[in-house]
Amino acid sequence: MFTFLGCIALLIIGYFTYGKYVEKMFGVKAARPTPALTQADGVDYIPMSTKKNSLIQLLNIAGTGPIFGPIMGALYGPVAFIWIVVGCIFAGAVHDYLTGMISIRNRGAHLPELATKFLGKAMKHVVNVFALLLLLLVGTVFVTTPADLLYVLMDGKVALFIIVGAIFIYYILATLLPIDKIIGRLYPYFGALLLISAVGVFIGLLVTGANIPEISLSNFHPANAPIFPLLFFTITCGALSGFHATQTPIISRTTQNENQGRKIFYGMMIAEGIIAMIWAAAAMSLFDGYNGLNDLLAAGGPGLIVSEVSKMMLGGIGGTLAVLGVVVLPITSGDTAFRSARMIIADYLNFAQRKFSSRLWIAVPLFVISLALTQIDFNILWRYFSWANQSTAVIALFVGAMYLYIAKKNYWVSLIPGTFMLVMVLAYILNAQIGFRLPMTTSWIGSAIGTVILVALFFHTAKKNRALALPLEDDVSNWKKAA
Repeated sequence: MFTFLGCIALLIIGYFTYGKYVEKMFGVKAARPTPALTQADGVDYIPMSTKKNSLIQLLNIAGTGPIFGPIMGALYGPVAFIWIVVGCIFAGAVHDYLTGMISIRNRGAHLPELATKFLGKAMKHVVNVFALLLLLLVGTVFVTTPADLLYVLMDGKVALFIIVGAIFIYYILATLLPIDKIIGRLYPYFGALLLISAVGVFIGLLVTGANIPEISLSNFHPANAPIFPLLFFTITCGALSGFHATQTPIISRTTQNENQGRKIFYGMMIAEGIIAMIWAAAAMSLFDGYNGLNDLLAAGGPGLIVSEVSKMMLGGIGGTLAVLGVVVLPITSGDTAFRSARMIIADYLNFAQRKFSSRLWIAVPLFVISLALTQIDFNILWRYFSWANQSTAVIALFVGAMYLYIAKKNYWVSLIPGTFMLVMVLAYILNAQIGFRLPMTTSWIGSAIGTVILVALFFHTAKKNRALALPLEDDVSNWKKAA
């Protein structure tokens, strides 16, 4: 277990070292009032404690990503551990911290508004479409996956459509009501289930002495699927996920002080990386090798792996609680996915959200579209989600790099992972069946050319924005007078 335990240790060390560096480099302004105070509306802008914000952030960003993704990524072997650790510390946590903090500096703005400001007006409609597509796909996927798990857990005694309907009803309430009414009250209980499942499986692996494979750069995938670029679209939420950029503004609107940002944004991504490590290790070690894991995935998907691991590690009662913890993850991302979509549309249309009816007019069409999407094959939805997810991550990392470039700070911390993922995103869509279906070699060449052009365009825009002294943050000096 040296690799497994060492990787978890590196994630924790990364929070206290690289996370501290990114925080210091960004430059926290503890005396600057946050949007929770300057924009307070009793619905989305409400000051909440660091502990509550951290827990909500973790549950918002987690979904099934740090469980289902690492389980499928485990087919590649221990190289998956490397991506989780490196991706989480240097890409995912940086991505989450910068999007959260830049949002705080700009009235709690969502990614489309930030991209418009820092990357140009031409990005406004593009990013809005990407963000809304991603959120609708997330919300839909995170209706079907927990519904399927609950259906199996109850041995089919409750009809699937009833379970789906119940989840939709919860999502509607969580989308429409003030954030402290449902999300703020229920998440502590959901968080307890999450901890039981993750800690329980971790302890089970240690106690049983699971034969977790040690570090290797070899590709063990039974179907010989290429590590580049597929691994980076298989393991997303446990390493780097653009979905997080749609979630951090929810908490940027409830954060009381900027100095809480590293715990809430960087720290919770590290926590998600640890969850991803646990489930990847369990998948690699408990099913007689990668062929056994592949057979189970073919038979019942990652949901079956979750059920089997939980029962093997924790027994009947503990296993049931662990499965419930996994059910909680997608539900606590699905609800905030729809909430984020409502907020993004409201910002785009400049539509105030204080009145319940105003929220209802936006939310109803979203749920109608999502209900229709549940009829599409899950595997197709997941492929589109994965590509839209990492494309959104690239946009968010370039927004962070632009902000830091204009501020004359170390923009490479965001630009390097952003450029790396840009190469992967372009190569994937050029080669994939859901994309242009070009040969892999042609796709890599096209990706390299596209990346060079887009990075050159980034520097051209960045130099122009710095010369124009583009304002990095909103003026909040007179917020008390305005209030």
